[in-house]
Amino acid sequence: MRPLRAILIWAALAAAITIPLAVAVTSPLLQWRQPVYVAGGAAGVIAMILVLAQLLLAGGYLPGLSAQRGRRVHRWTGFALVVAVGVHVAGLWLTSPPDMIDALLFVSPTPSSAWGVIAMWALLAAALLAAFRHRLRIRPRTWRLGHTALAVVAVTGSVVHALLIEGTMGTLSKALLCILVIAATVKVVFDLRAWRLLSRPGA
Repeated sequence: MRPLRAILIWAALAAAITIPLAVAVTSPLLQWRQPVYVAGGAAGVIAMILVLAQLLLAGGYLPGLSAQRGRRVHRWTGFALVVAVGVHVAGLWLTSPPDMIDALLFVSPTPSSAWGVIAMWALLAAALLAAFRHRLRIRPRTWRLGHTALAVVAVTGSVVHALLIEGTMGTLSKALLCILVIAATVKVVFDLRAWRLLSRPGA
């Protein structure tokens, strides 16, 4: 039964990756668009997919990965996520600098922009906290709580941003991906194993 469960989990993850990407690259909204715009939009889709992968890795829900290997993959996936968001923002900046400036200053008339910027800064803060946790000598319990809180803010902002924006992802595929991301977030945060980890003496 376990091998079947592992196959189903990996198959579901593969579908969650390929379907939104397939819908995005075949979107009619990409017709006559500049390569920079296409790359920026694709990076945004990839970033949402990486968010889902990060959550599954953080919770240890991907079969076949040991705890140590899962943490290592989680770190590299986090780096890839930051790069994807950077490409997404850079693509939007090169396509329309005034709109990007309005978004960064929270004066954009488009609500999705503000949520995207909030998610970006929360993600960057979470990544920096992870990168410098030992140098800053942050207690493990404090670091876990801070990293988790920032991750929840980043996920919330990303999901609202994706749902509000009219982008290349189809409505259905986007909604399903967002539902998976929210479900994974709730499970990771409230998983009993995570709370036991937080409550260990000296944690």
